[in-house]
Amino acid sequence: MEGSSLSNTLKERGNGGSRFALSFSSLSYKAQRRVIIILFSILPLALLATFSYLPLYRMVYYSFFSWNGFSKNLNFVGLENYMTIFTRPEYFSVFKVSLYYFFATFIQMGLALYFATILTFKIRGKNFFKGVLFFPFLLNGVAIGFIFMYFFRPDGTLDALLHVFGLSEFIQLWLGNPDLINISLAGTSVWRYMGFNFIIFLGVISSIPRDIYEAADIDGANRWHQFRYIIVPSIRRIIELNVILSISGAIAVFEIPYIMTGGANGSKTFVIQTVDTAFKFGKFGLGSAMAVVLLIIVIIVTLLQNKLFKEKGA
Repeated sequence: MEGSSLSNTLKERGNGGSRFALSFSSLSYKAQRRVIIILFSILPLALLATFSYLPLYRMVYYSFFSWNGFSKNLNFVGLENYMTIFTRPEYFSVFKVSLYYFFATFIQMGLALYFATILTFKIRGKNFFKGVLFFPFLLNGVAIGFIFMYFFRPDGTLDALLHVFGLSEFIQLWLGNPDLINISLAGTSVWRYMGFNFIIFLGVISSIPRDIYEAADIDGANRWHQFRYIIVPSIRRIIELNVILSISGAIAVFEIPYIMTGGANGSKTFVIQTVDTAFKFGKFGLGSAMAVVLLIIVIIVTLLQNKLFKEKGA
């Protein structure tokens, strides 16, 4: 009896599956396509909502409360957290540190574009140099932080190199001097992220047809003319995209300065200040407000850059 009931159950399930298949096959092509898209989108959208939109909503929600992150009691304070950010200089003035990374992004992109242009043409060992330039981007940010801590420390790698080249008078406290610490950290950021810009530029430049270069050679154009009149116009959109990503990244710098200095000696960025406010001082409401302000600034910068680039393109 048990065996027969099990077989009947399996038959019913099989009939249900066959009925679903028949009903699905009876749909039009557009309807089937719509159903498949919906089914395959459910899981990614659920994950996106769970790990992106829901935390964003909770962050905005907490920004209107005074909360230590542990208590069940949340004290509603309205816009007081936002007023604190803009009225107390210790919270908002740290944005000036981002200027170092802002200017460093242009050096980073210039070097990436320079090397991508050179390695597009026939050069001996160019595959080796491609790997060397892209390798830093593959490294973990924590590892890079520790590497450059030893690089910049007193009697470290940089000081040893200056000794070798007879430049001992230029030795400084690279991470101990408030006037040099952000320059050193910005240089570390350039070394790490240049490979990302480089590989993007290289891919786009390599897609330009070789016939155009050959025609330019016949017309007597040198490498500079080819770069100015062929390469730059062809990759203008990619340059604009990299500018947007680089500037947004400069505003939200966190990893390298946090690992190497912890924000000491005037190297604290707005993101480090936000993390310290929330997790070190237990002001989760104020920290959430700072995160919201940072998000709004990044969105505004992105929209302004898009508008400027569109007007320039028009």
